Amino acid sequence: MTDFTAYTVETAPAAARPIFEGVKAAFGFVPNLQAYMAESPELLAGYTALWDLFSKTSLTAHEQQVVYLTANFENECHYCMAGHTTLAKMQKMDAGVIAALRAGTPLPDARLEALHRFTTLVVRNRGWVDSAEVDAFLAAGFTRQNVLEVVLGVATKVMSNYTNHIVHTPLDSFMQGNEWTKPAAQAA
Repeated sequence: MTDFTAYTVETAPAAARPIFEGVKAAFGFVPNLQAYMAESPELLAGYTALWDLFSKTSLTAHEQQVVYLTANFENECHYCMAGHTTLAKMQKMDAGVIAALRAGTPLPDARLEALHRFTTLVVRNRGWVDSAEVDAFLAAGFTRQNVLEVVLGVATKVMSNYTNHIVHTPLDSFMQGNEWTKPAAQAA
């Protein structure tokens, strides 16, 4: 197995250091994901830019977490499921919604379930979502803008989920208690 390096602010490539400073200012530390991404400052910059852009979409903070957690579930990313579970709890997201997202079961909130279903289809079908499903998403109160914002959220998670799969990113201590393994009934 190839070993990848987890960089620090002091050891990171020069192009990654300013990004690390921003990440450290936002989180108080550099999470392991970004520490490994620094091997490619371009990947780190791209991920950081997409993360920032997705946070500015018209989707609420809870809706953004639904997109992220759904993509993490479908891509079976242990690191990001633990991290976003922690973030969702910090945002005071409904515990039943979080539990359903972690279990891969329907959400107890109809609007969020429509978002969950649509995001699941985007990930599973690699963007080939039937027009009837797009219409159902719109009928649930979402907009065409939201359709494309889901694509942005999924793209953001592809970068982190795939990085974690390849480098085997260890969980950060702040994720303790939110460890995750895809339920056997849902495993691919």
